Amino acid sequence: MQRVTVTLDDELMAEIDQLIAQRGYQNRSEAIRDLARAGLQAAASDTGSDAACVGVLSYVYDHAARDLARRLTSTFHDHHDLTIASLHVHLDPENCLEVGILKGPMAQVQHFADHVIAERAVRHGSLQVVPVVAGGEQKHSRGEGHDHGHHHGEDHGHEHDHEH
Repeated sequence: MQRVTVTLDDELMAEIDQLIAQRGYQNRSEAIRDLARAGLQAAASDTGSDAACVGVLSYVYDHAARDLARRLTSTFHDHHDLTIASLHVHLDPENCLEVGILKGPMAQVQHFADHVIAERAVRHGSLQVVPVVAGGEQKHSRGEGHDHGHHHGEDHGHEHDHEH
């Protein structure tokens, strides 16, 4: 770990101290590390609109809102090429949580997420983006690189490709 000296103005430091108190950080270093990670992740999602990514879109919405469920379903169908999977959870009588796993160019994933989150009666929404390392498919031989819950060296009867 490296020690870095940073000069911050009083107002910014007061905001950071308030965040530390609200979230219960043990010290300023932990809070600033988390803020730096969040900033780096945000910067990564802004770089190169064609860069591939995987995104986790989560949002809470009022399931009784007029036509919202139909509009959301239509939006996901219209962007079926970005959607890998989705999960729907009934939180209480009024609210549902949906989580969508998305994959595609960062700009398209971000645009899709922004559209969903902006829908009327979507109460909370966020997108977590993870850049995907370029290189296409990488072939693995049996027992090489990873396993699928099998013991190492156990022949599970097939070779296959994976996207990375």
